[in-house]
Formats: sequence, structure tokens, C-alpha cells
Amino acid sequence: MLSFIIRRTLIIIPMALIVVTLTWGLVRLAPGNFYTGEKKLPAAIEANIKKKYGLDQPWYTQYGMMMSNIIRGDFGDSVKYQGQSVNEIITRHLPYSATIGILGYLLALLIGLSAGTFAALKQNSSFDYGSMSLAMLGLSVPNFVLGPLLVLVFSFWLYWLPPARWGGIAGLILPVCTLAAIYAAYIARLTRAGMLEVLRSDYIRTARAKGLDEKTVLFRHALRGGLVPVLSFTGPALAALLAGTVVVEKVFAIPGLGNIFIQSVFNRDEPLILGIVAFLSILIMVFNLIVDVCYGFLDPRIRYE
Repeated sequence: MLSFIIRRTLIIIPMALIVVTLTWGLVRLAPGNFYTGEKKLPAAIEANIKKKYGLDQPWYTQYGMMMSNIIRGDFGDSVKYQGQSVNEIITRHLPYSATIGILGYLLALLIGLSAGTFAALKQNSSFDYGSMSLAMLGLSVPNFVLGPLLVLVFSFWLYWLPPARWGGIAGLILPVCTLAAIYAAYIARLTRAGMLEVLRSDYIRTARAKGLDEKTVLFRHALRGGLVPVLSFTGPALAALLAGTVVVEKVFAIPGLGNIFIQSVFNRDEPLILGIVAFLSILIMVFNLIVDVCYGFLDPRIRYE
């Protein structure tokens, strides 16, 4: 397993650089730039801006300078937020996204695993149909609809929770619930499907034939195999949550990483765009590596040579 982890770790940096290269190319191909607006700048001022940021150099020179800085872990300063480095901006905004992301996914795991497991154990029952119907509803209602609905009910009608802004445990409840809803629905359906497949397998029938009680069969044997689909979903889902969910952060006015990423795209803030994209790509690959390693603990048939 150690050799497998080392090989996968060595791939992360080259893959992240490829993603950054493609992003850099797409940003350069898009029309406009960070200093254009409704009123065209004088030619002298535009020339000074290009010289300051190295935009007067050939594209390959700009690319080489950008890649050499990124390899050292330096994404430079933001062109929109003067005097602030990209690393500082990511470090400052990541905790907000990470907090609601981790709490949202933990809530989604709690609801989804419980609902999916009980639905599989009581297949074709009223609980099965009811929970899966709610899961379909959770998949059908987008965050930008659910969030305002929760604000309308719990903030403006019942006056139980604050409608927006960051601060205190009460301010986390609505964004975390909004974020968890769709992921709980996915996890519930994946858990049910995985558990149904495992419960019909030969080794589960053998465990029951040996006289093991149903609780032991469920928690020691069935649950490990049934969680494999959920584990596959967890890697990219958790990485996306930690990087920020734009809609939820917009609805509840949370200064997270997703919010700042959208602003960087609108502002054509190339260093900030590249920094967030590189961070997100590395995060996804790291979480997928962790997921692949965890497969071996859940499914004894998996071996890493």
C-alpha cells in the first residue's frame, strides 16, 4: 500500500500543473481583461499596466514566469485586491467554507446513512418508499430555492434563526441544512443501493446460516460493503464543499472561498483564479487518494500491489 500511496502522491503535482495550464489558457482566450471597462483607458496608462504585470511580454514568457512562481507555491498578488497575495486571500476565506462544508457533510452522512440503511432493511415498506421519495425531492430542489425557503420560514415567519451573515451557532444552522439536503439525498440513495446489493450476496447468507444475529451481520459484514458507493461519492463531494458552495454563500452572505472565486472570475483576476483552481484540484486528488486507500479497509477483496 505504501508504494501505491507514493505513486499517487507523485502524480498530484503534475496533474495540478496541467489543470492550471488549461485554466490559464482558457482565461487568456476569453475576451477582455481585468483593466477593461465601459470607458477605454488611455494608451499610455494601458501600456503601463501591461508592463507592470508583464502582459507586454510574449505569451510563452508570461507562461514560464507564471509556472515558475506556482512551482514555488507563490501565486502572486491579486490584481483586484491590491497588496493582498493569493495565498493570503485563500487562507482568509477558506475557514468559512470549510466550517459549513464539514458540518453540512457530517449532517448529510448522518441522515443519508441512517435513511438508506433502514430503507434497505425494510425494502418495499412504507418507510422505504417515503424516505426515497424525500430523497428524490431533495435532489429536485436546488440550493437557491431551498435556502430562501428556509430563510422565509425560520427567519421571517417564526423568527427563530438569523437570515444571513456569519456569527454564532444559530447563524450556521440554515446554511448547513441547505448544504446538507442534496448530499443527504445522494447518500441515502447510494446507501440503499449498496446495502441491497450486499444483503443479497453469498457471504451475508453464509453469515446468517452460521447463526449470527442480525445486528452482527449488519454492522460487521453488510455495512462495510454497502458503504463503498458512498465512499466513492465522498471524495469529490467533500473537496467541493471545502472549496465553497457558491449558491449557499451568496444566499446567506458568507464570505467563503466559493464567493471569492466567482468574484475573481467576474474581475478577471487571473492570479486568484489560478490559485483557487490549483487548490481545488489538489484537494480533489488528495481526497480521492484517501478514498482509494479506505477502499482496502472496507472491502477485503481490494489489494494494492
